[in-house]
Amino acid sequence: MSILMWTWIIVGLSFALYIGIAIWARAKTTGDFYVAAKQINPIMNGMATGADWMSAASFISMAGLISFMGRDGAMYLMGWTGGYVLLAMLLAPYLRKYGKFTVPMFVGERYYSQSARVIAVICAIFVSFTYVAGQMRGVGVVFSRFLEVDINTGVIIGMAIVFFYAVMGGMKGITYTQVAQYCVLIVAYLLPAIFVSIMLTNNPIPQLGFGSTLSENGMKLLNTDGGYLLSKLDGIQKDLGFAAYTGRGAKSMIDVFAITLALMVGTAGLPHIIIRFFTTPTIRGARASAGWALLCIAILYTTAPAVASFARLNLIKTVHEKSYTEAPSWFKNWEKTGLVAWMDKNGDGKMQLAKGNAFKGKVAFDKTAVGPYGEKVVTTPVDDKSANELYVDNDIIVLASPEIAKLPNWVVALVAAGGLAAALSTAAGLLLVIASAVSHDLLKSIIVKNATEKQELIWARFAAGGAVIVAGYFGINPPGFVAQVVAFAFGLAASSFFPIIVLGIFWKRANKEGAMLGMLSGIAFTAAYIIYFKFMNPTANVAANWWFGISPEGIGSIGMCINFLVTIVVSNLTPAPPAEVQRMVENLRYPREIA
Repeated sequence: MSILMWTWIIVGLSFALYIGIAIWARAKTTGDFYVAAKQINPIMNGMATGADWMSAASFISMAGLISFMGRDGAMYLMGWTGGYVLLAMLLAPYLRKYGKFTVPMFVGERYYSQSARVIAVICAIFVSFTYVAGQMRGVGVVFSRFLEVDINTGVIIGMAIVFFYAVMGGMKGITYTQVAQYCVLIVAYLLPAIFVSIMLTNNPIPQLGFGSTLSENGMKLLNTDGGYLLSKLDGIQKDLGFAAYTGRGAKSMIDVFAITLALMVGTAGLPHIIIRFFTTPTIRGARASAGWALLCIAILYTTAPAVASFARLNLIKTVHEKSYTEAPSWFKNWEKTGLVAWMDKNGDGKMQLAKGNAFKGKVAFDKTAVGPYGEKVVTTPVDDKSANELYVDNDIIVLASPEIAKLPNWVVALVAAGGLAAALSTAAGLLLVIASAVSHDLLKSIIVKNATEKQELIWARFAAGGAVIVAGYFGINPPGFVAQVVAFAFGLAASSFFPIIVLGIFWKRANKEGAMLGMLSGIAFTAAYIIYFKFMNPTANVAANWWFGISPEGIGSIGMCINFLVTIVVSNLTPAPPAEVQRMVENLRYPREIA
């Protein structure tokens, strides 16, 4: 069967499963909708957290970044993994002991201020919308290739699916759906990696295979002599003018450090991950689910570098110095989506992969024209400073890898289902954060305090529906590629939530004035920096113009420092919190069990 037919079958079956679970586990109370009535088994919660955590950025984009950036791309892997450990060990048990539904609830009560709670609601919505934009973009990328529709149509299809099971099921439905989605995405990620590892190195464990020597079959497939796979990749990279794959890349060390730190502390401030620890029956269960989630996450994250290496080697070998007429089928398939492109700069009819950008700016096509070799005609001006003739979007590497390696069509379709599972699971969690922030933290707690539970549940569903529409808009008009957009969200979370949560738990002198000014100053600085360099003046987005050489993806680390500094200074210059609040902070850290 064709890839399209396999995709319809596998994606259709997985979607039917998700919708069926949403109907079976639909929320009937606000407790069901917000925290699944705090009745989720730690193992299942760990799997659901893993699916919630491993978004389109993890499944689709992370390996692509590593594949194109080499060692520097590992900052995304280290930041996201380290951040989860930080969250699970430092913050999650205390927040679960606190026992409320949402992060804004914690902020409002810990800092004894409804104004602080409103600021936290605004920050949660801002961070969540930025993050969910990347997920919807990921959905569009998957659908555009495997269902042969344009990206915008793919985003709309994804919106409809998420709308159904997020609005109906709430946290209860989302949790059980995410367990199923974790199973789908992890099988979809591991299976092609295992197949390619065996093909290239005869090692069935990808985490070991990419550090092994090439097998006879691998040497034949790549038309090269023997040796270690990574050493061979280093040599090929250097021959094409790139830095060694395993060597230091173009990014400065301070920027690599800043991005890693922003991703790490941003993880610990992400409201859609924090809320997962409120769904277990006990604090001990929260700790156990954190451990299970770390295991579930580690399986994919340790495989990503192998997937990146295999894909990079196969990509170069299948397209470089090949004429367009003999280009592999995967290239022409993905060319239809507008996510790969070629322009013959030197007139030799062959595709040249080299260092630098092939085109100036975002790639656009003339939909009616065909080039002299049958290729799609790119209307974007070429970059004359670079010999590179190929544009390959970062976000296609994982999705295209099975096609590049010539794996069976059903494997290709399975990867599509896995990518959709990763994007949709995280999108659902983020939409729930937005819904709870609007319905519970804003309407129920501040504006209409005497609302019934039924009214609150209706508001939550309307808020989730509205959030789906806004998220779809940003998926159709994204501010960058998937992992980049997600990095912005982590920076915003790092600069807004992380400092006030840490200080709220571990420093009883932190007060409402400090928290409010800290949140506002941190997120305002970070958002302004990102907006200026990415949208207002993108031509200035070069290292020479960045503060301390830190890119917009890493500026959240500076925003975090500003938040800490402002909160501490203002708290010391203004009255201390009430005695009962200080006692609450002390009691929060006592090692006693509270359901």
